[in-house]
Amino acid sequence: MHEFTTDELEVRVFDDETAMGRAAAADAAARLRQAVAERGEARVVIATGNSQYAFIDALVDQEVPWRHVTVFHMDEYLGIDADHPASFQRWIRERIQNRVHPFQVEYISGLGDPQAEAARYESLLRAAPLDLVCMGIGENGHLAFNEPFDADFSDDRWARVITLTPESRSQQVGEGHFPTVDDVPAQAISLTIPALTSARWVQICAPESRKADAVRATLHEEISEAVPSTFLRRVSGATLYLDAASASGLGSAA
Repeated sequence: MHEFTTDELEVRVFDDETAMGRAAAADAAARLRQAVAERGEARVVIATGNSQYAFIDALVDQEVPWRHVTVFHMDEYLGIDADHPASFQRWIRERIQNRVHPFQVEYISGLGDPQAEAARYESLLRAAPLDLVCMGIGENGHLAFNEPFDADFSDDRWARVITLTPESRSQQVGEGHFPTVDDVPAQAISLTIPALTSARWVQICAPESRKADAVRATLHEEISEAVPSTFLRRVSGATLYLDAASASGLGSAA
């Protein structure tokens, strides 16, 4: 493993995705145990997507007091139900809830009134401190679905309706979740950047060569809404976990 820091962001680079996932899972488990020991409960936001597989598969094998943990997720497409193959609710249910049985899982619904649902979910998030956020970075630098030039670093909302960029919709096709770009919903409910970075600890897993450009931009571009993930460099308590492939664009810095 190689470690360095860019501004406030700690960066750890591992030989491969498996090693990265195990390290991130061990850290996440320790932080959840600490939160439960201190407060009797833990509240964690967990990202979905292909880049999170190694991390989640390692996390469910860790010693975590899940019966005291409430799980949130980051986003959900509008217009699809919880059993749709690409639903993030289904991802969380199958990969986390059905495997480790947390105390509670709070889901975002993609059906019904989206503005009311965003407000409802925001109230749940704000009800108590978030201990840990486990997220990824999109190929275009988005965090959750906070898109370039649309993200707001000082957003007063914690959940809102957003419109996906063509790049984000193409990423979902490339990951195999939808057959064509036209099948990808145009909008989603997403946690905002202030919500995602409000937790005591923030962990970001961004493996694979397809994330190399976004990782390079995250660490080297000017901090701005043009590349939302650059905001992570301002977040105390944040750690970025990479594999050799995703760090390949960093040159000697990695």
